[in-house]
Amino acid sequence: MEFGLGVGDEEFRAEARSWLSAHVDGALERRSWERILGKAGWIGLSWGETGYGNRSATLTQQVVWAEEYARSGAPTRSGHIGENLLAPTLLAHGTDEQRARFLPPVAAGEELWCQGYSEPGAGSDLAGVSTRAERAADGTYRITGQKIWTSLAHEADWCFVLARTEAGSVRHHGLSFLLVPMGQPGRIEVRPIRQMTGTSEFNEVFFDGAHARADHLVGGEGAGWGVAMSLLGFERGVSTLAQQIGFAGELARVVRAAVDSGAVADPVVRERLVRQWAELRVMRWNALRTLGGSGDAGAPSVAKLLWGGWHQRLGELAMLVRGAEAGVGPVEWSASAPYELDDAQHLFMFSRADTIYGGSDQIQRTIIAERVLGLPREPKGVV
Repeated sequence: MEFGLGVGDEEFRAEARSWLSAHVDGALERRSWERILGKAGWIGLSWGETGYGNRSATLTQQVVWAEEYARSGAPTRSGHIGENLLAPTLLAHGTDEQRARFLPPVAAGEELWCQGYSEPGAGSDLAGVSTRAERAADGTYRITGQKIWTSLAHEADWCFVLARTEAGSVRHHGLSFLLVPMGQPGRIEVRPIRQMTGTSEFNEVFFDGAHARADHLVGGEGAGWGVAMSLLGFERGVSTLAQQIGFAGELARVVRAAVDSGAVADPVVRERLVRQWAELRVMRWNALRTLGGSGDAGAPSVAKLLWGGWHQRLGELAMLVRGAEAGVGPVEWSASAPYELDDAQHLFMFSRADTIYGGSDQIQRTIIAERVLGLPREPKGVV
């Protein structure tokens, strides 16, 4: 199963490859890169003809752009949350005023977003959200609570927050979806979480009476659960295919390391390498099968289960083929560089979280069991 491309798609590929070749620079700061992408019209390709400053592209052209972007070695995107999660949500559930206010800055690469979902007491179970948003006398919402594992919150200008607006409500009832400006000193505090990779992409975010305007409520008060579930459905498709291009590059590096170390002579290692390759092909076929589809409640969960476990096993294999060398850093230890990792070590460390973040494997299997297979729901309160 391969994706059929026409003459126009190949012309689009040539344009994308040429532009990326001319503009990708490893020294670029990520926010500056977003503005460069926006100025050239490469943000918002999947939004359709909205008139909000984006450039429209067909589904096949979106695939082409994602593949060429991944192959080019371009910087990791800071704006993907606004482009691929917030924007489709506003197009589906927002008002005309909300779209006109928020989509053009995203298309221009001027405003960055983060996602305020997970909490210390809720994790992957969004129905357990306890962050509160109370309506004040002036009509604004005052938000109090804590979010965790908030990607890029230290860089973001805005956060879409799932909060409880109905006092005494439980589970998925009484939740609302609010657009909250991050620049509120004294009301919003961001604390980076240092990971075992030594980096800090994730953050804790504390809201202490943070303000959100009433007209920045998406979908209506109490409708947050439906909006949040709709948003989670956008976390698949074209971006998954681009992710797999990156995975293929990582697998190729592991294969080269196996050859260089001589580990490839071990039949068990060879079997694992071939299995990784075959499973990556299956993931591509599954992504193509579901591309552009809707209404399949289990598709995002199946995709997450496939790539999370695959990537984690690849990290383990990257260490295995290196042997004892895998335990040695790329540079000598020093006070100025106490924790340096090479690419394979970073892959191993970071991929340990792949089966947890974005919804743990256990949560994904529960979704498939209950929403796809129609199995009885787990009894509440059972340990």
